[in-house]
Amino acid sequence: MSIPDEATITVPKRRRRAPDELRREALVSARRLLIDSGPTAITLKAVGDDIGVTHANLIHHFGSAAGLQSALMESMVRDLADALDAAVAQLRSDTGAPRALVDAVFDAFDQGGAGRLAAWIALSGDLQHLEPVRAAVQDLVAAIVEKFAAEGEQTESRVTSAVLFIALCAFGDAVIGAPLRDMLGRDEDSGRKIVARLLPSFLY
Repeated sequence: MSIPDEATITVPKRRRRAPDELRREALVSARRLLIDSGPTAITLKAVGDDIGVTHANLIHHFGSAAGLQSALMESMVRDLADALDAAVAQLRSDTGAPRALVDAVFDAFDQGGAGRLAAWIALSGDLQHLEPVRAAVQDLVAAIVEKFAAEGEQTESRVTSAVLFIALCAFGDAVIGAPLRDMLGRDEDSGRKIVARLLPSFLY
């Protein structure tokens, strides 16, 4: 049996892409770099090497590395807002148990790197990128008020405190939860369990 030439299997072939396809592939690559190595890894060269296009090609589509990073932020913020909207839909259709609510918000920050994105935006100081999330957070507050109103008199202050508590914990868990759990010998689910156990103190 013949062995393929090494160059044949290691050198990616460049191919023509429609502009929208190239942008999508570049953003998928940039998201992967963010999750794996942090924001400093998102360079035009790194993304170009990953998807097999030239530096000049990416300049044409994004203008600069900053343009690529901004487009990635916008894409991931939309995903975070969509995930929070899904949490609202689940809360309105499900039993509304504290653990179900906690899982929905934790998933919104964990899946697709939204926690790392929020950290990146916060450290950059460019908080305007988070503006699209505002309506999703307000909808989440309204859904909690609606779901738990039958359980007793609720004030908006208590509900917003609950959302703040869940979101801060979900954010921290997404960014640094894994190494902290390892240091403390806790299982992967421990952060969610703790938040779900404490959440009723805000709502009842």
